[in-house]
Amino acid sequence: QVQLVETGGGLVQPGGSLRLSCVVSGRTSSSRFMAWFRQAPGKEREFVAAIKRDGNTYYNDSVKGRFTISRDNAKDTMYLQMNSLKPEDTAVYHCAADRGQLITSSIRRSVAYDYWGQGTQVTVSS
Repeated sequence: QVQLVETGGGLVQPGGSLRLSCVVSGRTSSSRFMAWFRQAPGKEREFVAAIKRDGNTYYNDSVKGRFTISRDNAKDTMYLQMNSLKPEDTAVYHCAADRGQLITSSIRRSVAYDYWGQGTQVTVSS
């Protein structure tokens, strides 16, 4: 059974930083892509960032320059460093992974991912 567990969410003031982690367990093969999505109340799940196994990264324009995605393949762990946080970044953040067959043109589509974490709440407020 593949499991993804996110940690690192919390309450932070505007302009602050948080680092999210996503640990993958129970894997028998490596994912090609891992990604972060977020969902605010009353809104659809939104792509935040993705990272390919070779290290290539992809970002939503709204977080480019503020967020950095990274992964440690040896530890099956992915990270999201979030700087200069804004109130509009408030959401539940979920990590996701594929089975190894996802193609680049589909990485922004949540339905393209096979495994999901339960999410961690990020609240940006003064």
